[in-house]
Amino acid sequence: MIKLQIHTVKDTVTACLLFVAVCAPLGVVRIITPELPAEETIGQWVWFGKALLLSSICILIASLLQLTGKDTRKHVLRFSYFSVCVSWGFMLCGALEAIGGLRQLYGFAASGHSRYALTGSFFNPGPYAGYLAMILPVCLHLYLCIPKDKTVIHYLEKGMIALTGIPILCVLPATMSRSAWIAAAVGCGWVAYMHRDKRRWYVLWERYKRRYVLWGTGIFFLLILGGVGAFVLKPDSALGRLFMWKVTCKAIANHPWGCEKGFAFAYGEAQESYFEQGNYAVWEERVAGSPEYAFNEYLSLALTEGIAVCVVVVVVIGMCLRMGMKRGRYGICGAILSLLVFSFSSYPMHFPAFVVAGVCLLLACGIGDVIGKPFILCVCLTLWAGGYMEKWQQEKDACRKWMYARMLYHSGGYKAANEAYEKLYPVLRGRGAFLFEYGHSLHKSFLYGDSNKYLEEACRYSSDPMVLNVMGKNYQEQHCYEQAEKFFYRAIHRLPGRIYPYYLLANLYAEPDFYKPDKLKEAADSVLTKEPKVHSTAIDEMRSEVREILKRKDKCEIKK
Repeated sequence: MIKLQIHTVKDTVTACLLFVAVCAPLGVVRIITPELPAEETIGQWVWFGKALLLSSICILIASLLQLTGKDTRKHVLRFSYFSVCVSWGFMLCGALEAIGGLRQLYGFAASGHSRYALTGSFFNPGPYAGYLAMILPVCLHLYLCIPKDKTVIHYLEKGMIALTGIPILCVLPATMSRSAWIAAAVGCGWVAYMHRDKRRWYVLWERYKRRYVLWGTGIFFLLILGGVGAFVLKPDSALGRLFMWKVTCKAIANHPWGCEKGFAFAYGEAQESYFEQGNYAVWEERVAGSPEYAFNEYLSLALTEGIAVCVVVVVVIGMCLRMGMKRGRYGICGAILSLLVFSFSSYPMHFPAFVVAGVCLLLACGIGDVIGKPFILCVCLTLWAGGYMEKWQQEKDACRKWMYARMLYHSGGYKAANEAYEKLYPVLRGRGAFLFEYGHSLHKSFLYGDSNKYLEEACRYSSDPMVLNVMGKNYQEQHCYEQAEKFFYRAIHRLPGRIYPYYLLANLYAEPDFYKPDKLKEAADSVLTKEPKVHSTAIDEMRSEVREILKRKDKCEIKK
C-alpha cells in the first residue's frame, strides 16, 4: 500500500513538472511590460528565454524521478502526453485571456491601446481575437471527448472547459475581428465534423438526402451574405488588405527568391513603382498605406524568404496535420487550422505568443511525444550558446532607455537626444522607428549628411514616405536640388494621397537657385485642390503658406 502511494505521488509530481514545462513557454502571452510601448514585444522574448530555462529544470527533475522508477530510458526520453499538456496549457492561457478581456470590456481593467476598449494582453484587438480563435477548437474537442458517464472528474473537466469556452464566446464577437470569426468557425466546424458518428451520418444522408441538399444550399447563400456583410462592415479595411496583397504579389514577382533587405523595403519599392506608372484606381490611392506587415503570413514569407521556402513550410505543416489526424488529435489540428486561416488576413507570426503556440501545436501533432524533452533542452542550449537570451535582455534595456531619448526628442532637446540615440544605435539599429527618430533628430540639429545616413538605413525597415520626405529636405538644405526633387517624387509615388510631399515640392521649386514656375504652379495646385484623406489644421497651414508663396512669386514676376 505504501509503495503504491509513493508510486502515485511520484507520478503526480512528474506529471505536474511536465505540465509546468509546457505552460511556462505558452505563458508568454500573458507577459506585459508597462515600461515599454504597448506594441513592443521584446519583453515577451526575454520571458520566453527564462521560461525555457524553467522548462529545462522541470524536465530534468521529471526525468530523474522517472529514472528512479521502473521507466525505461526510451520512456524517460519521450515526452508522453505532450499533446495533453499543450491542450490544457492552451486552455489555461485562453481562460486567463478571456477573463482579462471581459474585465476590459466592462471597465475593470485598462486595454493595451487608447483607441480600443478590448485588447487582452495584446495592443490590438485583431491578434487578441486570433489567439482566442485558436483556443475554441481545443475546448470543443476536449468537451466532445469527455465520456457520458457521470463522475466527479468528468464534471470537473466540463466545468474547466466551460470556464474557458463561455468567456471566449462572450468576448470574441466584441473584438470585431472578421478574420478571427472565420478562423474560429473553420476550426470548430472541422472538429465537429471529425467527431461525427459516420454510420449515423450515412443513414441520415440516405434517408434525408434531398433535405440536406436544400439546407446546404441555404447555408451556402447565408455564408455569401455573411461575407458581404463582413465586407460592408469595414469596406476600406477590406479593400486596403486586398491592395496590400496585390502590391505584395508584385514585390514577390520582383524578388522570387526572397528579399534580404526585408518586407518594408521590398513593399515600399513595389508600391512606389506601381503608383509611378499611373494606371491605378481611385480607391487604391484612398486605401493605400505604409504597412509594416503584409497582413498575410504566406505572402510575407514568400517575399522575405522566397517562394520555395514558403512551399516547404506549407508542406511541413500539412505533414504535421496529417500526423495529428491519424492520432485523433482533432483539437490540436483544429487550432492549427484556425491559425492557418487567421494567417491569411493578419500577421500573427510577428508575435512571440503565436510563434510559441504554433511550434507547440505542430509538435503536439505527434513529433513532440517522441522528441519533446530533447527538443526543449536543445533549444535552451542553442539560445545559451548563441547568446540570444543576453541579446534579448540588452534589447529590452535599450528599449527602456529609448523611451527616455524619445522624451528628449519630442520636447525639442535634439542635442541630448542625439547623444542618447548614438549610444542605443548598436542595439536598436534594426528598428525602423528608432532609425527615423534618430535621422529626424539629426535633421533638426542641422546635421543633414549624418541624418541621411541613418534615414537610408531606415528605408530597409520602414515603408513610410516620411523617411523619403526628410531625406529630400536634407538634400534641399545641402543645395542638392535634383536629389531633393527625386526623393519628394518618390514620396508622392509611394503614397499619392498625401499632400505634404506636394507642399515640399512647391517650397523646392520656389527656391531662387531652383526656381521653376510651371512646376511650382503644378505642385501648388495639388496642395490647394487635392482632397485629403483626413482633414487637419496642418493642411490648412500648408495651403495658406503655398498661397503666400504664389503671391510672392507673382509680385516678383510683375516687378520684372
